[in-house]
Amino acid sequence: MDRRSFIRKAGTTGVGAAAAAATLAAPAIAQSNPKVTWRLASSFPKSLDTIYGGAEVFSKMLSEATDGNFQVQVFAAGELVPGLQAADATAAGTVEAAHTVAYYYWGKDPTWALGAAVPFSLNARGMNAWHYHGGGIDLFNEFLATQGLFGLPGGNTGVQMGGWFRKEINTVADLSGLKMRIGGFAGKVIERLGVVPQQIAGGDIYPALEKGTIDAAEWVGPYDDEKLGFYKVAPYYYYPGWWEGGPTVHLLFNKAKYEELSPAYKSLVRTAAQATDADMLQKYDYVNPPAVKRLVAGGAKLRPFSQDIMAACFEKANEVYAEMEASNAPFKKIWESIKGFRKEHYLWAQVAEYNYDTFMMVQQRKGKL
Repeated sequence: MDRRSFIRKAGTTGVGAAAAAATLAAPAIAQSNPKVTWRLASSFPKSLDTIYGGAEVFSKMLSEATDGNFQVQVFAAGELVPGLQAADATAAGTVEAAHTVAYYYWGKDPTWALGAAVPFSLNARGMNAWHYHGGGIDLFNEFLATQGLFGLPGGNTGVQMGGWFRKEINTVADLSGLKMRIGGFAGKVIERLGVVPQQIAGGDIYPALEKGTIDAAEWVGPYDDEKLGFYKVAPYYYYPGWWEGGPTVHLLFNKAKYEELSPAYKSLVRTAAQATDADMLQKYDYVNPPAVKRLVAGGAKLRPFSQDIMAACFEKANEVYAEMEASNAPFKKIWESIKGFRKEHYLWAQVAEYNYDTFMMVQQRKGKL
């Protein structure tokens, strides 16, 4: 066989093999990306594009990675179910997924809050380290399984602000009788200092502040708070939100529906959730700096909580934790894990990060950046 004949025949064989491979590959690809359509109930209004937008980021990633075969339809708070019932609807199978903050459901069991944020716990980096490498995801899912759910981190806001107050809060005594909208079981801590906690959905906070139904409210931070206009009716803007050092926003899935997914789709859900988790924190870090400057220009009065107030709240938080650990085994198991890592996290944070950040902050104040 001469060289030209060999190449011609080999080329023909190659074309036939490629065609056969294409014939075999087409159904295999179709099988690997089956059609899945889920509905997701968000706990947030569309106006809060950063925190609500996390669910849209998650949905977009799944769709793009599967050529549109895995569709997650996102519904804002109130469109299918009230925002604070998103997890309940998911557990019941009314929807397949929710994008929410687990501490909204602490009233059913305080263990819910540990997956998101509790007073004087970890910051955002610490929470992510604990979730992804400290066993936090698995520990929290042991609890969520009892609720018919499976969960993955799906966002983080970073340390939040301490909220908007109609009057200055200078001493612990100033907290007595204060009616404050505050999420999670932080209210259980702060009520021991005389505060009357209120759980109100985001869209209802402004009118409650305006009418004086409440005296103070915490939400998230400068970017989201600016959109809700709190500075117009409660000018004193306190920090830090010691009850939310690094709140994890969760993607919760109906456990049975999640288990129906193929291994490839489960892996993709995990990957998209982790990307969504990172993206939200990155966006907040970018949009909060100009937002806080705009708020101050608009009349917001920045105030730090006094060290006396912080210390009193820390003491009361530890009292609550001791009671919870004594009476709630699932809470104790997860909280002991968080506490163990918290000690190590803040030991390391004092070394390089703290000193570098402090130096750079001094340069910023000197106008050298």
